[in-house]
Amino acid sequence: MHHPLPWLQAQDAFPPPSSAWDAQAPAPGLLAAGGSLDVKSLCAAYAQGTFPWFNDDQPILWWCPDPRMVLPTQQFRLHRSLRKTLQKFAQNPACEIRVDTAFTQVINACASTQRQGQPGTWIGADMIAAYIQLHQAGFAHSVETWINGQLVGGLYCVALGQAVFGESMFAHRTDASKIALAALVTLCKTQGVQWIDCQQNTQHLASLGAYEIPRQQFLTAIAQAAQQDPIIWEFAPSLWRVCILDTAH
Repeated sequence: MHHPLPWLQAQDAFPPPSSAWDAQAPAPGLLAAGGSLDVKSLCAAYAQGTFPWFNDDQPILWWCPDPRMVLPTQQFRLHRSLRKTLQKFAQNPACEIRVDTAFTQVINACASTQRQGQPGTWIGADMIAAYIQLHQAGFAHSVETWINGQLVGGLYCVALGQAVFGESMFAHRTDASKIALAALVTLCKTQGVQWIDCQQNTQHLASLGAYEIPRQQFLTAIAQAAQQDPIIWEFAPSLWRVCILDTAH
């Protein structure tokens, strides 16, 4: 039998990740419900490898799955077609990567983009408002794919020091989200970030080099990474073109 799920009041401390429901429970990895989505609570959650994930008709649900899906930045896998796409993108003056110039647009696009096999989105109005506040506080970031001055794809993530947690991506053009992911990997590699947290196992992420590791190994790594100086969230145009071309080789 799994233990009852803890119900948090605002500002309550999170239970230890080891107390999350196990593989035999109806929702493996579920840690707690309730609490608040304010900046302090979100930072405390991510610092211990915990993230919110719930639908609009549910209370706030907090998760810390075991095992954990991570993308090692040095093992990012580019398939031939994506390499060609990146090379063309980097060589086209109408194409650019921007960082943190359109966070609200990115998270709203992630929330509204239809996904195959999913009837709706978990990025509801409360989540959008919370992560916009987290962005304004300097802990959430967007990496954006622009063509001819139009936002065509991107992703957003959370970062504490050198601990980077991927959240969601969208694409309004073929491969636009993958281009943003390649840019994020490049940004992380140039600043010594070893892993990007992917939270849950998907076939798409696995095809790009992500794999599962034990939760405790993940928690030890992010505890160390979170204590490092924050990475610099900017890309000079000349730099991202050189870096992405280097990634594409």
